[in-house]
Amino acid sequence: MSPSKLDSTASFGPEEASVSCSRSENGSADSLSLFHSEKAVEELLQQTPVAGMDEHLMEFSEALRTVAKALRRAAEGKASAQAEAAEWKRRYELERTRNIQMERKARMAERLSAEKKGGIDCGRVKNSDSQSMLQNESNEHSEKICMKNGIWSHEVLYDRESDSNSNTDLNKMTNKASFKLSWWCNGENGDQHKHDIVSFEKGDITTAERSSKQISLKWESDPQTVLILTKPNSVSVQILCIQMVRWLKEKKKLNVYVEPRVRTELLAESSNFNYVQTWKDDSEITHLHMNIDLVITLGGDGTVLWAASMFKGPVPPIVPFSLGSLGFMTPFHSEHFKECLDSVLRGPISITLRHRLLCRVVRDAAKNEYETEEPFLVLNEVTIDRGISSYLTNLECYCDNSFVTCVQGDGLILSTTSGSTAYSLAAGGSMVHPQVPGILFTPICPHSLSFRPLILPEHVTVRIAVPFNSRSPAWASFDGKDRKLLAAGDALLCSMAPWPVPTACQVDSTNDFLRSIHDGLHWNLRKTQSFDGPREI
Repeated sequence: MSPSKLDSTASFGPEEASVSCSRSENGSADSLSLFHSEKAVEELLQQTPVAGMDEHLMEFSEALRTVAKALRRAAEGKASAQAEAAEWKRRYELERTRNIQMERKARMAERLSAEKKGGIDCGRVKNSDSQSMLQNESNEHSEKICMKNGIWSHEVLYDRESDSNSNTDLNKMTNKASFKLSWWCNGENGDQHKHDIVSFEKGDITTAERSSKQISLKWESDPQTVLILTKPNSVSVQILCIQMVRWLKEKKKLNVYVEPRVRTELLAESSNFNYVQTWKDDSEITHLHMNIDLVITLGGDGTVLWAASMFKGPVPPIVPFSLGSLGFMTPFHSEHFKECLDSVLRGPISITLRHRLLCRVVRDAAKNEYETEEPFLVLNEVTIDRGISSYLTNLECYCDNSFVTCVQGDGLILSTTSGSTAYSLAAGGSMVHPQVPGILFTPICPHSLSFRPLILPEHVTVRIAVPFNSRSPAWASFDGKDRKLLAAGDALLCSMAPWPVPTACQVDSTNDFLRSIHDGLHWNLRKTQSFDGPREI
């Protein structure tokens, strides 16, 4: 900057400075313009002082700093209020769901008592009652039904089925197999359910130590329908699929569903596979959970992710067979598929409940945080990165009502514990047992040596916002797919989804997890120290 230009800038009088300040307040009130103005003043002040510099310029810069701080406080207060409102809405929905369940139980008890007194036909009453309950479920999409074992039953994201389809789905659900989950430890079964975490009696608080308990699935009625999902473009997978479909139909007398692509391949192999069922369009996928008892995946972890993404609500138990290059969720081997499936169909089996994240994008133009785009369910992680931009990602992070940090780097990973061995691990995150409920908060190449990963509790809602002073937008991807642009003012809300993904275990969840990191990552593998070296006496 030339001295003459500096002198002309410094020669502002009180009137000119006040006019400039009023224009800034009236015409350029957003934080971005204030940021650039403040930056320009700081550069000016760093120059060598020139004789005649007016003190009003110093006062003007201090006023700009004060206004910028006030705007930042207002933005943080607004985010805190929105997060608090979202939390209260979530609590209201949970309380409403509990009241609906209690009302239904009371109606059921009244009908049963009336049946005993009046001698009403039992079968007719139960049938009419179940039909009325299912009718209410299809009409009231916001109602959530939770069974005693804690797995959500029949709610689906954006499930807008018509009345004509509801009758068809009702007939399908009558043939769906039922099962029961129990928590056990060291071979001993217990009656304790997942939600009985803490007891309070006579002033003493006792935890249930649920982390030490394994989950067992026992069929209450025989499975009738199986869905097989395969990895595409694999000859070995196609051969195994043909053998498995034929065995399930001829030996186990099960109804078999496959993808339309797989059904075409089977019919090209032999016309005898015309008994294999599939769906015609994507709208039918929404109702798959109503009549599928078991899902079998042939591939790697990517096939398991694809299977989980097909179900926007409750997920049937998944039996994953390992036919990929590297798998942490595929404990079963294809060579013994008959013995494995026979054991699973007979039950009981140990399962792992893998938590999913429910992610919603809130645009800057939205009136409130409930005006969101279609939500995403992720089993591994949601990644917010800088995309093709050469600038650092600038993200403001909030946990419920608390400000966490401002991320400056390549991006951020919000991962489930099942995804702790995926992208989060490569970015420096910790490996976590998949049944530990929590959200992993892992930065990607942060521009700070003190920025270490976090593990947040399962009940929080994480809010990632792109501030208005960010140099570039950010990009969000969900399990490596469905990339979404996050412009300045947009935000991403992430919370734990109520529908976990139950995957069958070969032994139990802990044994399978430890074996997967040993075999897949060669975790802590080294030569044993020689015993013939120096020793302590």
